[in-house]
Amino acid sequence: MPAAPACTAPGRARTGALLSTVRVVARVSGVVQGVQAPSQGPASSLRGVGGRRGPSADGDVEVVFEGAEAAVREAVEALGGPRAPGEVAAVHQRDEPAQGVRGFTTE
Repeated sequence: MPAAPACTAPGRARTGALLSTVRVVARVSGVVQGVQAPSQGPASSLRGVGGRRGPSADGDVEVVFEGAEAAVREAVEALGGPRAPGEVAAVHQRDEPAQGVRGFTTE
């Protein structure tokens, strides 16, 4: 399955001289099932990424990832990659200011 198109690239929110924390809100459309918390996925580098996932009113799934930039980028890419959950039609994403989220919740 080809990767779903991403609409924007994650940006940065500087939280310190050496630490870059980012927050990306991704809206996943298609026949989407089983979006997992990053710590449950196959890549151990995603551990430590916080956020949440939940359904939207129109049937899409909204996923928020927050943490180290490289790990967040990997998490967003996985949403539309070859191991995507279900048949992903598109992944639209936007950057938001980091909020210090810890852990991952499901709504």
